[in-house]
Amino acid sequence: NRAGQLLLQLSGVPAHIQQRDDFYPVLGHLMGHASQAGAAGRSQIPVIDGLEAQPNEDQLKSLGAAGACSGAVALFHIVGVTPEAPTRAAALQGRAPERAQTVTMDDLRVARAELTHSAGSASDSDDTLHMVVLGSPHFSLGEFKQLAPLLAGRRRHPDVRFLVTSSRAMSALADKMGVLAPLREFGAQLTVDTCMLTTPMLPPEINRLMTNSAKFAWYAPGLLSKRITYGSLEDCVNSAVAGRIVRDEAVWA
Repeated sequence: NRAGQLLLQLSGVPAHIQQRDDFYPVLGHLMGHASQAGAAGRSQIPVIDGLEAQPNEDQLKSLGAAGACSGAVALFHIVGVTPEAPTRAAALQGRAPERAQTVTMDDLRVARAELTHSAGSASDSDDTLHMVVLGSPHFSLGEFKQLAPLLAGRRRHPDVRFLVTSSRAMSALADKMGVLAPLREFGAQLTVDTCMLTTPMLPPEINRLMTNSAKFAWYAPGLLSKRITYGSLEDCVNSAVAGRIVRDEAVWA
């Protein structure tokens, strides 16, 4: 019952893209959609092959969360990463895949665009930004450590709120390590043990949001009736400082 059924073969995806944190939510979003495209009523178990990078725990978390949202993926294999899938044959348990799909940069660009329902898309030139949301709601200690230097010596724009959602335990560890201080100096807000998607906390004037979470980008338009832009962690910080949505499109060109 754990045998892979859908083969997703990466092709022509540069190593520098595979190492980026914003690659994994996009790949997960694509994976979820692809897993639903097989036999009616049945989600296929994906096998990702061709990944040259070694994803860390947070990157795997982002990939899994995105796949669970767009396709209810409960199990996936990455060849050479998943312990029981050192090879493609092992991931498929010696069988031929029920379906195979090549994943190119063009496919990933389409998936990335699907995560944006606001400024930053070709059809929306309005770069208004009201709030940045990170975590949703599982910002980890590693992500706190990654975020802190991006905020050091900077302040958010007064018109943009900056919210990080995490657990009480992770937040306490981050505070103990001294990586919460830059958040406070930046003007960020920290919310623990809940998620904005399930807890009413948005005033009506907040309409345009930005996030690095594919999960939040997937659910926010429907559950919050808000418009969302997906970007990297650096994009989110730079946008909060600038007071408008800015994204580095060069790496995805």
